[in-house]
Formats: sequence, C-alpha cells, structure tokens
Amino acid sequence: MKPWLGAVALMACMAAQAQTGAGVSQFTLANGLSVIVKPDRRAPTAVHMLWVRVGSIDEVDGSSGVAHVLEHMMFKGTPTLAPGEFSRRVAALGGRENAFTARDFTGYYQQIPAARLREVMQLEADRFAHNQWADAEFVKEIEVVKEERRMRTDDNARAKLYEAMSASAFVASPYRRPIVGWMNDLDAMTPADVREFHQKWYVPGNAAVVIAGDVDLAEVRAWAEQYYGTIAPRLLGQRKPRIEPEQVGVRRVDVKAPAEQAYVALAFKVPGLGAAGLAAPAATPALAGSSGAPTPDQDALALTVLAAVLDGYGGARLDRALTQGAARVADSAGAGSGLWGRGPQLFVLDGVPIKDRSTEQVESALREQIVRVARDGVSAAELSRVKTQWVASQVYQLDSVFNQAQALGRYWALGLPLDAGERLVERLRGVTAEQVQSVAARYFGDDQLTIATLRPQPADPTRRARPAVAGARH
Repeated sequence: MKPWLGAVALMACMAAQAQTGAGVSQFTLANGLSVIVKPDRRAPTAVHMLWVRVGSIDEVDGSSGVAHVLEHMMFKGTPTLAPGEFSRRVAALGGRENAFTARDFTGYYQQIPAARLREVMQLEADRFAHNQWADAEFVKEIEVVKEERRMRTDDNARAKLYEAMSASAFVASPYRRPIVGWMNDLDAMTPADVREFHQKWYVPGNAAVVIAGDVDLAEVRAWAEQYYGTIAPRLLGQRKPRIEPEQVGVRRVDVKAPAEQAYVALAFKVPGLGAAGLAAPAATPALAGSSGAPTPDQDALALTVLAAVLDGYGGARLDRALTQGAARVADSAGAGSGLWGRGPQLFVLDGVPIKDRSTEQVESALREQIVRVARDGVSAAELSRVKTQWVASQVYQLDSVFNQAQALGRYWALGLPLDAGERLVERLRGVTAEQVQSVAARYFGDDQLTIATLRPQPADPTRRARPAVAGARH
C-alpha cells in the first residue's frame, strides 16, 4: 500500500471525517493532556482512543523504528499488569483493541460497550504513565517486529519500492526513514532506547484522549480527571526543524524484487495544507498572498482536486487515457496527493504496464496527462463531478463511531481544527479550473521528481511462505 492517499481513497476518508467537529467538546486537564468527546447515542457502544503526537518523524538516525517498537512494548505491562494482561482485560470487558504507529503520531484504541468506558480509561491511563517491562520481554518482542518488517516490507515488492522511493526523495526530512525501521537499527536497538523514547515523548501535554459514542460528557470529564489528571506533568522533548533542501534534478531508483508485473511510481514534491489554509474564509477563492500569487495552502487544495480529476472516479482521465482503447499502455494507473502532515508532501502518479509495454512508456503517458491539464485545463463537468462526490460524501460521515474518533484524533495530532473535514470540503468546493491548471504547470518538473521503478525478478522456488507474525499488533 502506498503511503500517499489516492484521490478515491481521499474521498472515502473525507466521507468518514467530514463534520466531525459538530457536537464535539474539548477540554484540557491541568497536566496538559487534551480530552475530546463526541457523543453519539445511536448504539450502546463507545470508542476510547489515546493519541500521542509522536511518530517516526521524531526519530533520529540510528533509532529508526523505535516509535513502532514502543507501541508494541506498551502491551507488555505496568507495575500492576502482567505482559499481555491489558489485552485480556479489554477482551473480558467485551471489547477489542489495537494500536498503530504512523509518521506523525501513535494511537491506541479500544471499542467497548459504553458501560465499560470507565474501566478502559483506567487501564489506558495506567499504561500511558507506567509502562514497565523486563528486558526479556523486549528481547522477544523485537524479534516479532523484525519478522513484521520481513513479511510486510522485505517480502512485498511494492512496499520495498515505496521504502526506496522515500529514502531517495527525501534527504533531510525524517520521512525518508521507514516507520517500521531499518533492519540494522532494529538489530542494534536496546531496551534503554525504547524506555528513553517513552520518557521523552509520552508526556501529558503531548497526548490527547478521544472518546466517541454513547457517553455522558460530565462522566467523561470526571473520569478523565480521576485517571488521567493525576499523571504528573513533564517537560516535552525538544523538536528541532529538519527542513528538506531544494531538489536540483530528477532522482531515479530501481528496485529488483520477485513480482509478476513491473510497476512505476513518480513522486513530485508539493506543498501540504496547514491549519491556516483551513482557517481562511471560504469566500476567499484564491487564498492569495500579499503579492497576489496563490499560497502554498491554496496550491495544496488545487493539487488535491487535480488528483481527483485524474483518478477520482471510474473513468477518470488516467483510466480513460492509459487503460482503455487502442493506445492502452497500462493495466492500472493512479494519482494521489499528500494533503497534510508534519513533514513534506508528495504527489504520486503510478501505473502497471500491460504485457507488451514498458514502465518508461507508462511513465511518459502519466506525465503527458499532467501536460495536457497544464496546457488545456480541466472542464467544468470534471470539476463538478469530483466536487459533487465530495459534498455527497458528507451524508455518510456519521456511519462509524470509530471513524469519527479516528478523524478527531488525527486532526488534533496534526494541529488542525476539529472540524477540519467539513472545512476541507468547503475549501475544495471553491477551487477553480484556473487554479488546477496553474498547479499542473508549476509542480511537475524534473527538479521536483523522484521516479521509482519495480523490475520484476523470478521468485525463488526454494523460498517458503512466511507464516503470520505471532504477536503482531496490527
């Protein structure tokens, strides 16, 4: 799976995230921990999530993967819970739980009957503040993480390609390192590395509890004060800026791996959308700077619309031009633009060539579609179609309590307003055809481009398939 959302995936994401700010309450405990509550009384269930604003972006060279390893170790005990006891307690309450690590944040969640919310709040607060385990537990779990890396990256041709592409596209940004970590760093990691990372970043002022479902705000506030509010405040680790230097030429990387089909991905550096871009009034169509030129925030929005025009619905431009008719060169083709994050973003075009075509031909065909938009623009019908889909998606945004909680946590972790999904749709509705044409002309040159090509190799007939990773969290 590629780490940048395609246009179709982005619209599905927005369907779950739009208008999550409605009916949301937020307060901050004395120790700095944020609490976000979204009542939804359609069913007697609740979702409890703990978000920590720390991910692989906060790691340094030589310690890649430590944020993810810590996520695993958070299930290994506290002074009052034995290893694995947290999960057994949640299951006994009739719930399910897991966790995830991303570039920008780490999250832990439980889905439980609403009547058991208090118990999981107590459990999670204890784990957050008092994570404790023996070195022997780390020695076992680091092998689980290594096997997870082998199965999900080393044995996955496209995952290897995206790992290599990130490492080539970014020089200074921590986004160049894989979330799971380089194997050498995992080999060298120590229990002290993980404990120090926990001590530095798992601080009340760097965390948020998000609760959605059949809950009472007054009860949630009282329980948050009782269990989370007693955690002592601590200073947060210092974050140093790591600005990506300007790229000065196209970069290419070839990846040889067992695969049935070749594959090519073109990654262009583009601006991301910040909180300021969502705070600007929707009535200001260009969000222009003082010089009259579009701001990076407005360009990020226009690039999102461009991705949707290319790949936002069945029969969109890439589908029609590359996978259909006599000029067909690809079995599949896609586009996606990174919209927001704490690091730099990429616009990715990708494709799988048909049997008698090369990755170079697919690469050329993908770039030609951008050239056509830059030269000829996009039609009113295309814009109308993608915008109608985005607006219609708001109808479905309340279907999942879990998705509501996840959206709120993500917005908090990225420093965005809690109604960012709704604001995003409104901003996208204001993007014009001229803005889409403008970004197509400005962001797709060689000096912004990294090309990663998968060169298929025959499978090793002596290699046995790996079994499922024992103890994997996700």
